Amino acid sequence: MTFREMRRSRQALSQADCEKILKTATAGVLAVTGDGGYPYAVPLSYVYAEGRLYFHCAGSGHKLDAISADDRVSFCVIDQDEIHPEKFTTFFRSVILFGRARILEDAGEKRAALELLADKYSPGQSGREEEISGQLNRVCIVEITPEHMTGKEAIELVKQKKPSGGKS
Repeated sequence: MTFREMRRSRQALSQADCEKILKTATAGVLAVTGDGGYPYAVPLSYVYAEGRLYFHCAGSGHKLDAISADDRVSFCVIDQDEIHPEKFTTFFRSVILFGRARILEDAGEKRAALELLADKYSPGQSGREEEISGQLNRVCIVEITPEHMTGKEAIELVKQKKPSGGKS
């Protein structure tokens, strides 16, 4: 599969910037091919580590049915969304990735993903091991392996990065 090039390449974020956003943001939107071929997009919490994205969900439902039928997904994170009404624009920064989703079956993989999620959302909280052990057999963990990733920011943010006197 060949993915499209970003039309406004000047506004593209580096791979490192994309990964930094994925590591620090706390929510994103998963998009799958849903029932009847309709797109299905759902917001969720996630963790990005070692080039993979993980989230947890119930053991059944629309997301899992869709992933089981077609493992191709996209995931979008908005890092910045600052409205500037006087300029009729928004200063934005976002990342979108395209990849393959896999439902984790191995208990060790599931535990490792739950630990990553706990590190991100509940660092230093007591009762962590009990919570993970209690949820391990009840929760479903999905791993997304990115195949293509792009990030983009508003042209105004690109211009702010240029040294003074720099040409556009």
